[in-house]
Amino acid sequence: MAARAYWQGQIRLALVSIPVEIYPATGSGAQVAFHQIHEPSGKRIKYEKVVPGIGPVDTDDIVKGYEVSKGNYVLLEQDEIDAVKLESKRTLELVQFVDSHEIDVLYFDKPYYVVPADELAEEAFIVLREALRRTRKVGLGQLAMRGREYVVSLKPCGRGMVLETLRYADEVRKAQGYFRDIPDSKPDADLLDLAETLIDKKSARFDANEFHDRYVDALKALIEKKRKGKGRKVIEEAEEAPARKGNVIDLMAALKRSVEGGSAAKATPARKAAPPRKAPARKRA
Repeated sequence: MAARAYWQGQIRLALVSIPVEIYPATGSGAQVAFHQIHEPSGKRIKYEKVVPGIGPVDTDDIVKGYEVSKGNYVLLEQDEIDAVKLESKRTLELVQFVDSHEIDVLYFDKPYYVVPADELAEEAFIVLREALRRTRKVGLGQLAMRGREYVVSLKPCGRGMVLETLRYADEVRKAQGYFRDIPDSKPDADLLDLAETLIDKKSARFDANEFHDRYVDALKALIEKKRKGKGRKVIEEAEEAPARKGNVIDLMAALKRSVEGGSAAKATPARKAAPPRKAPARKRA
């Protein structure tokens, strides 16, 4: 059965309209979900919605509220909220084009595949895709989907295109508050050369299949052992990291061992050598 389109509409560029469909490009992936269980009975815990001093309440008596000051709320009915939702015009109008590197990676949120809706749309779709590819530009516009308006980008991807929702400016935290205490100093040239050599040595083409969630794999293995053991407790001792001779590791030595392929250096965090401590002053008699 073919996947159902997440959104159907048209991309508009000036007087040109291209009927398209978009599909989610990502999924939830492998996850392990847990429930809270009452151990003596083996039954699942349920939750009740309660009001302090009143107790459990009816679902029909619950409305949404926005806190305007401590303990004071503006109450909103669901139909009032629904009335504010944007009507989807089923049109993505490309209003601006920018160089792809101009958009900081922090703004990108969720990707979708874009395909022509029918054979009649294919010619215009291919023209737009190749124009974006040749100019190395990304198209920008705003799109209403499921009651919310998104800023979106559009760029070529193989035979199709990818639309990505972008975060608004007020959703992205400024980096200065986190980075301002990092010194603006130049690294030692020899250390930098060694680091670049190590990067070159470990460089390869990206293949997502090379990476998988080891935590999920370990959880699934634990669940299977527990099932086979009829609920017997399973605790496996983790391997201890090799003891270090001191708390300070020389950065130059760690990088050299890494470049030479030393396995121990791979797991050892490199730190700057600490300045020698001064001997404590003797107290005068």
